[in-house]
Amino acid sequence: MPYIPLTQEQKIRANETNLVSFLHMKGEKLERSGGEYKLVYCDNSGKHDSITIRGPNWYDHKNQIGGKAIDFMKYFYGCDFVTAVKSLLGSECVLEKIERQEIQKKKKEFVLPEENSNMHRVYAYLLKQRCIDPQVLTFFARKHDVFEDQKHHNAVFVGRDEQGVPRQAHLRSANSFGKTFRITCEGSNTKYSFSHYGTSDKLFVFEAPIDMLSYISLHKDNWQKNSYIAMNGVYENAVINALEHHNNISHVVLCTDNDDGGIDAAERLYDILKGKGYKNVSREKSMYKDWNEDLKAVNGVSPLPAVRHKRKELYHNHLENMEFVTCKPEKLSSQIYATFKNGQYDYLSEYALSGAAYYSSSDKSQHSHKNAFCGLLKELSCNYRAYSDKGRKEAKWRHVKELVNEAMKDLKQSGRTKEQSQNTSRILLDLCDYAVRLQVEEKMNFPQQVQECELSEEPVPWEQVL
Repeated sequence: MPYIPLTQEQKIRANETNLVSFLHMKGEKLERSGGEYKLVYCDNSGKHDSITIRGPNWYDHKNQIGGKAIDFMKYFYGCDFVTAVKSLLGSECVLEKIERQEIQKKKKEFVLPEENSNMHRVYAYLLKQRCIDPQVLTFFARKHDVFEDQKHHNAVFVGRDEQGVPRQAHLRSANSFGKTFRITCEGSNTKYSFSHYGTSDKLFVFEAPIDMLSYISLHKDNWQKNSYIAMNGVYENAVINALEHHNNISHVVLCTDNDDGGIDAAERLYDILKGKGYKNVSREKSMYKDWNEDLKAVNGVSPLPAVRHKRKELYHNHLENMEFVTCKPEKLSSQIYATFKNGQYDYLSEYALSGAAYYSSSDKSQHSHKNAFCGLLKELSCNYRAYSDKGRKEAKWRHVKELVNEAMKDLKQSGRTKEQSQNTSRILLDLCDYAVRLQVEEKMNFPQQVQECELSEEPVPWEQVL
């Protein structure tokens, strides 16, 4: 794209675009959630609603990234900077009409729904439809942590603070037919969620209250000695708060669903907890899609199967099929350029990783290079996180192009120090990683027209690559 000058004023105006109105204009689906909106969209990995928006500000809770309008265009639509600014400025005339009162409206005070005089509908639903153990359900019902609301007869799951005061309520329809209704009461404090705290060192973490009740129903022996918490989604606030206020807990067991969303949530929570110094974090998976499906199976109800994580599997399959290539430093730059130019990303990743192994190894023997190659493959496999690999194909292609240019520039160096060699290895390892991610993205989506290749150097004849 040719360079288009933009004034600082234009950049500022674009970045302050009201994303709620902009996305409504583009036909995107938005759902109101308190003083914010959730962006609801589908891709090949399923339905997502982890991005919240307030005016020009957005945040993806699942991937822990956010910013203002321009960053959103680059992140969600894969736009470059100029395209993002132009697209956002194109909506200015409409945006002037936006009423900001709703965006600026104060958060409502939390009010617990009024309890019904009995729990007949909720008991029938949770016991008959969901197979929850009667003793387990009664334990929580007696504490009024589970009850039936008077107005709509929904099941209400209460989250309490350290003093036992209700701070959050999650409602779920108790209907056995029709569309499922789930909502967190407006004004709820996300630091508190439906939970039970015991005296042992273990905290079991679930996505939803019914998952938690199902797991307890399956593991009833001395269950009250352990701690359990339902996140009402895949967000970590309640888990972090629980750990900060319960010093007896030292072992966190992640029991999220056995599907792509649950696997992503477990890996993301693992990384967050490790980053905060919690060393004893483990994963316990259900046999079927979630713990309630396991409970149904035990009770003779046909369960939903576990869901394979397609993106994660494709990434690891690519790594398993990669082969070591003898690295010739004088040819590597041309090999990288030619394979990228021709869209041969499988060869590009092999050249990049073989080059990374060459520059990371002090011993220049082929045996040493192969060992380093295998070590780097293992590093990529262990460090890959599908939850952070959500960019669209165009954005990934541009990032690979940037890494190719960076690698070609770096490979021009001569007389490297040890530190320079390690830096070169790291650049090539990143290039391999993103070349594989790009291949995965191509398989996750329908084939698209090959983009025009624009690199910082002139094309290299094929005969120079051989």
